Amino acid sequence: MKRFALFALLAFGLFTLAACAPKPAISAEETLFDFGEVVNGNIVSRDVAITNTGQGTLVVETISTSCGCTTATLDPMTLEPGQSGTLHIEFDSGAHGPELTGTLTRQIFIVSNDPEQPELLVEFTATVLPPDSPSEDPANN
Repeated sequence: MKRFALFALLAFGLFTLAACAPKPAISAEETLFDFGEVVNGNIVSRDVAITNTGQGTLVVETISTSCGCTTATLDPMTLEPGQSGTLHIEFDSGAHGPELTGTLTRQIFIVSNDPEQPELLVEFTATVLPPDSPSEDPANN
């Protein structure tokens, strides 16, 4: 009986310590944005700040995208409390060939050790114009 009581007390103590441990919290400067009009074949990019708003170290485990036309990287992948990193997103509007036009939506999935939000979704839209269209925004070239 003493062993059980000691085990129960030890287990409760470890559970209590784990519950009180500082936890990370992931946050994005923006989770939805629009690249606007992009001429098919152009590559556009955007940087989004990712911040650890929690009290523990945030570790980003994986970053994936909904389509091969989109790439995303985070630097750094480990963020201390209050620290921010840069999520660099690139969208290749010509990745599906010159025939693809119209409004598209793509997602970036960021998996981390945030216990409250283990996956953060960042999403963007773009309106792909035919390859022979003049670009509306020189920054999209």
